[in-house]
Amino acid sequence: MAPTALTHQVITRNSFWVGCVAALQMVVPAIVAVGFLYYLVSVFDAELAEYFNAMAVLVAILMLLLPYPARDPQQPIFSGSLPIVISVVVRWAIVLGALLAVAYVTKFSAHYSRRIVLTWAVVTPAMLVAVNLFFHEWMRRLMCNPENARRTVFAGYNEVSRTLSRQLRNSSEFCMSVQGFFDDRGADRLQPNRGDRLLGKLSDLPNFVKQHNVEVIFISLPVGHLKRTTELLSQIRDTTASVYYAPDIVVYDLIQSRTGSINGIPVIAMCETPIYGFRFFAKRCTDILLSSIALLMSVPLFMAIAVAIKATSPGPVFFKQRRYGLNGEEISVYKFRTMHVTEDGAQITQASRDDPRITAAGRILRKYSLDELPQLINVLQGRMSLVGPRPHAVAHNEMYRKLINGYMVRHKVLPGITGLAQVNGLRGETKSLEQMEARVRCDLEYLRQWSVGLDLQILAKTALRVWNDREAY
Repeated sequence: MAPTALTHQVITRNSFWVGCVAALQMVVPAIVAVGFLYYLVSVFDAELAEYFNAMAVLVAILMLLLPYPARDPQQPIFSGSLPIVISVVVRWAIVLGALLAVAYVTKFSAHYSRRIVLTWAVVTPAMLVAVNLFFHEWMRRLMCNPENARRTVFAGYNEVSRTLSRQLRNSSEFCMSVQGFFDDRGADRLQPNRGDRLLGKLSDLPNFVKQHNVEVIFISLPVGHLKRTTELLSQIRDTTASVYYAPDIVVYDLIQSRTGSINGIPVIAMCETPIYGFRFFAKRCTDILLSSIALLMSVPLFMAIAVAIKATSPGPVFFKQRRYGLNGEEISVYKFRTMHVTEDGAQITQASRDDPRITAAGRILRKYSLDELPQLINVLQGRMSLVGPRPHAVAHNEMYRKLINGYMVRHKVLPGITGLAQVNGLRGETKSLEQMEARVRCDLEYLRQWSVGLDLQILAKTALRVWNDREAY
C-alpha cells in the first residue's frame, strides 16, 4: 500500500528508485496472475485455446486499471500486513466478479477447464499477497534509508511542534532528522523538554537554513501570528526548503499545496515540488526516452556544427557554464560555443541583438536554438530535464534571488532545455527586472500545473516556435 500524496512529499526525496518500485508494484501482480494461469494450463495439459488468451488479456487489463480501495488518510504512513491482505483480497474478488459477469454475458464458460479456473482463483490471491508484502517491505526500506533523511527544523516551540517532533524522531518511516526549534522566547521561559534543541530566534532561521542545508521547515506559530508567519515565509523563499504549516491557515501564492496529516496532526504543504515518487519516475523515463532518440538523430548535425565552429573561430567546440540545478545545487550546463568569449565569472553580460561577441556560425546556431543541443547530454546525466525552468548563470541567479521574491522556488524541479516561459515569448535577453519577474511567474505557474501532458504540450510548442522566434539572437 502506498502512502498518501502528502506523505510521499513529506518523507521522500525525488527518488528514481522509489518510482521504479512503485511501477513494479503496479505491474508485477498482473504478471503473476497471468503467468500462473498459463502455468496451470501447461501443467494440466489443457489446450491453450484463444479463450485462455482472451481471459489473460482481460485479467491483465483489470489488474492494471483497477485502483486500490480508498484508505483512511489518518492511518500511519506504512500500515501493517492486515490492510494489505484485505486490499489484495478485495481487488481479487472484484476481478473474479468481472470475469464471471463476462462469462455469463458471452456464455463462454463451457470452454474453460473448471479444474484450472478454480485452482487459479483460489491459489492466485495467496501469491498476490506475498508479492504485495514483498514490495511493501522493499518500499519501506527504501524510504527509511538514513541516507534519505531530510534535515528538519521547526519555527515555533509549542505543544504541536513538540508532539510532531517527537513523532518524527520515534518513527523512522518519516525519514526526517530533526535539528531543533526556533522561537523568539528564551529557554528560561520555554523550559524545553530533554532532547529538544533551541537553535535561536525566528530571525535566525533563514540563515541557519542556508548554512546547514535544511530541507524541511515546519511552521507551527499560532494562527493569530499571521503577519509574522507571512514575514517568515517571505524570508525563507530565498531557499529551496520544503515548507509546511501546522495547524491549518490560509496563505497566498501556494506552490503544489496539499492538506493532510501526520499521525493525526494536520499539516499543509505550502511550497513543495510537484515531481516526486511515481511522478518523478514518469518524467525521468520520458526524458531518457526522448533525449536518447534526439541525440541519436542529431549525431550528423553535431558533427556538422563542430566543423562549422572550428572553421569560423578559434576556441573549443563546446562551452561549459556553471548554473543552478535541482534544489539550488550547482551544475555544469553544456552548449555549443557561439561567442569569441566563454564567460563564467562573477559578472556575465547577456547576449544582445547584433552582439559583436557572437561568431558567424554562432549567430545561426543561436537563431535556431541549435546551440542548446548538447544539453541533451545534461538530460541523460539527470542534471536537467527536457522541460522545466531555464537555468540561469550563477552570477545572474545570485543577483535576481535578492531582487525577486520567490525566485529560488523555481529550483524545486530540474531545470529544462525549454519551459513554459520560453513558449510564451519570455526567452532571450532580459533588459529589465520586470521581464525577469514575468519569466519567474511563468516558472512558478509551471510548478503549480505540472503534468506529463503539460511537458508534451511545451515540447510541441517549442518545436513550432524554434524556426520563427524573433527573441532568439
